[in-house]
Amino acid sequence: MSRTASIHRKTNETEITVELNIDGSGKHDIATGIGFLDHMLTHLAVHGLFDLTVKASGDLNVDEHHTVEDVSLVLGRAFSEALGDKKGILRTAHAYVPMDESLAFAAIDLSGRPYAVVDVDWRTPSVGGIATSLFEHFLESFAVTGRCNLHARVLYGRDDHHKAEALFKALARALDEATKMDDRRGTVPSSKGTLIE
Repeated sequence: MSRTASIHRKTNETEITVELNIDGSGKHDIATGIGFLDHMLTHLAVHGLFDLTVKASGDLNVDEHHTVEDVSLVLGRAFSEALGDKKGILRTAHAYVPMDESLAFAAIDLSGRPYAVVDVDWRTPSVGGIATSLFEHFLESFAVTGRCNLHARVLYGRDDHHKAEALFKALARALDEATKMDDRRGTVPSSKGTLIE
């Protein structure tokens, strides 16, 4: 079974294409017009072992908000579509990832119920040309279209670059584990019998 998705979304603010192979090897081709966002998405692909292509153009003459938000919305949708009915997946997972002095945690439940809790204390208003408040918004948007329950936290750290990097690596590791197939299970991992509605 191929667990892939190709999503194209065009609005007056952005145009985004995402191609995803959940069962990949970390191959990536990412160009959003925002170098730091490319860096974070590269971590997602490499540490989650997802093959990921992201091409985005947005109204960066305004600011980075629409591009960051819309990339996340399309990425979440790609994961949701690639997983299909989610039959046989592990469904839930978590990961701790250190990055020098910072430590991040992510827990995910591919439950079909969108919800996000993000707990990070940023030291600066922006990092890498992205408002630090947008990292929370990225994760919240991903949870909405990815139809997952996502909890993410930076437990401690000094450098905001390191905090963001640890956060995306933790998300990648948790997603990798949650999307794995469980050979013992041939059904949807839910007492309801569905994770779609």
